[in-house]
Amino acid sequence: MKGRDDAPAVPTFSEAQLAEVHRLQALYPDPQGALLPALHLAQEAFGYISLETEEYVAGLFNLSPAHVHEVVTFYTLYFRERPGRHVVAVCHNLSCHLAGAPAIIAHLKTRLGVAPGETTADGRVTLLSVECLCACEAAPMMQVDDRYELNLTPAKVDQILGGLA
Repeated sequence: MKGRDDAPAVPTFSEAQLAEVHRLQALYPDPQGALLPALHLAQEAFGYISLETEEYVAGLFNLSPAHVHEVVTFYTLYFRERPGRHVVAVCHNLSCHLAGAPAIIAHLKTRLGVAPGETTADGRVTLLSVECLCACEAAPMMQVDDRYELNLTPAKVDQILGGLA
């Protein structure tokens, strides 16, 4: 969203979203306990977590923008830039690593033309390499949007990518 003179507009929640933040804050003895779900709400509302969004959310929690920035940059599920239409996250933790995740990541890098943390030029896919997706028994695995893909091979990865719109 742009404001006057093409400056970034200050993100603001709708009344309903703000009510949801307040509802979440009331669930915790310390309202700061609702910071993570409020950041998810912000990402859903604005597409990603910009520095302006961090500052806005910090104000809702009486926190410093630096504190919110530390939270956003610590967790891998918050995007600092607008992600692609599809997010492909490959687990690289021990079980997946030993079962072939490095080869899957290399295959995806070649196939998509991007490194983990990057988005394809057409905005279709953001590739991530993440710490753990909790399916060690079916390694290597990845998450594509909200769907888990297990026991990966390069051929299976190609089939999955071919099914993305």
